[in-house]
Amino acid sequence: MAVPFIGTVGLTSCQQVKKETKLNVLFVAVDDMNDWVGFLNGYPGVKTPNLDRLAERGVSFTNAHCPSPLCGPSRASVMSGLYPHKTGIYNNGQWWRPNYPEMVTIPMHFKANGYEVVGAGKIFHHTAGFNPPDQWNVFVPLTYDDPWDRESRVNYPQVKVEERPDWVPLSGLNIAHEFDWGALPGKPEEDYNDYKTVEWCINYLENKQDDQPFFLACGLFHPHIPWYVPQKYFDLYPLDQIVLPTIYQDDLNDIPPVGQEIAAVRRSHLKMIKKAEKWKNAIQAYLASISFADAQIGRLLDKLDQSGKADNTIIVFWSDHGWHLGEKEHMHKMTLWERATRVPFIVVDPRTGIKGSCNTPVNLVDIHKTLNELCGLPQLPQLDGESLVPQLHDLNAKRENPSLICYQKGNFALQDERYHYIQYHDGTEELYDHQTDRHEWYNIANDKNNDLLNKYRKFIPQQIKDDVPKKGAFEFDYKNYTWKRKKK
Repeated sequence: MAVPFIGTVGLTSCQQVKKETKLNVLFVAVDDMNDWVGFLNGYPGVKTPNLDRLAERGVSFTNAHCPSPLCGPSRASVMSGLYPHKTGIYNNGQWWRPNYPEMVTIPMHFKANGYEVVGAGKIFHHTAGFNPPDQWNVFVPLTYDDPWDRESRVNYPQVKVEERPDWVPLSGLNIAHEFDWGALPGKPEEDYNDYKTVEWCINYLENKQDDQPFFLACGLFHPHIPWYVPQKYFDLYPLDQIVLPTIYQDDLNDIPPVGQEIAAVRRSHLKMIKKAEKWKNAIQAYLASISFADAQIGRLLDKLDQSGKADNTIIVFWSDHGWHLGEKEHMHKMTLWERATRVPFIVVDPRTGIKGSCNTPVNLVDIHKTLNELCGLPQLPQLDGESLVPQLHDLNAKRENPSLICYQKGNFALQDERYHYIQYHDGTEELYDHQTDRHEWYNIANDKNNDLLNKYRKFIPQQIKDDVPKKGAFEFDYKNYTWKRKKK
């Protein structure tokens, strides 16, 4: 039996938008992109000209964080406007629809309020079951550049699995599922998944003729692993010019045991890369994937401008979480340190003319409320987060609450304009002063800073939902997109 969704969403979500509201929305998501973009200065010499020009035409939130540093729960949180600790969706193996059949996501809310809601690529988590088709008027699922790694019938029932080529892995390292990089032999750029996703969105803009407002979602898979992109993007970053992250040898000595355990997950990947002396190669591949994604976004922005719809279109750009490249002995997401929680996030409202950067701590969970207010949709009473409209009108507008991040049950982080605080499920803590310790090398959570710790402790949620049932608890019919709870 499905877990009931708590909240009066039925009538509220069906209220209609005022007829005079006709703003369109271009909703662009990328995966695993940290602050290694030009407008955030996260890596010297990174080439992201299109994201940089997007930042110049709106508000870039330079202190933005994800709801959770993992794809599935982060995207479920962004799209529902609810934090993971409110839903119990903490991992990639938990479907939201069978657990919350009445949940109203961003596309559902726009669709119910008169918008043509369409999209392509990765918006919700990319495996089957996370993207019910009734949310959209039209949606084109993500394609895969590595179909030989998509054998699971639960996760990839739509994929025609191919025989694994003998040239895989291109990196020369058998690290793990998906963890590979290189230019796919003989594959032109237009055949890569993200190019095709953007091409579909471009065609939509070209063929859109009626006056019905649209919500167009474009979800790019890069720079998620595998880092498969055309060679010309690797060529942007010669290996002899790659800059390795600055590492502090004793970085983890002051980390509590729970934090140590989280950081150790998949550490073997980094060890393999370092042992093979391919750390710079991995960083080169990550940078190449960022620039490839940037180029595709540039194509989309060009078409929006050519379509004549830009002056009437809200643009939202976000990444679901960040990514470690060796910092804190980790090469992945899934930590509560800033490298995994901080994300590039841009909102363009063509009506205001407000442009620039805003350092107010914000969270991607704020997107649902923000879009509702910008587009005149009714607010849903159960949503978490805060509308960003004040910051879109005043770059210096402050907030009382720090940005909240959750990873697995009971582990939280907080970010304000100066400090990054972490509390694990056993009550152990970390505290970093970004004014003096930008790399988060020195945990200052001690009695000397007890007043500061008390300040942040009060923001840690006290009511925390248990994990909702995982995929194994359900029978999933992909063809009809329905679920049945298995008998115990």
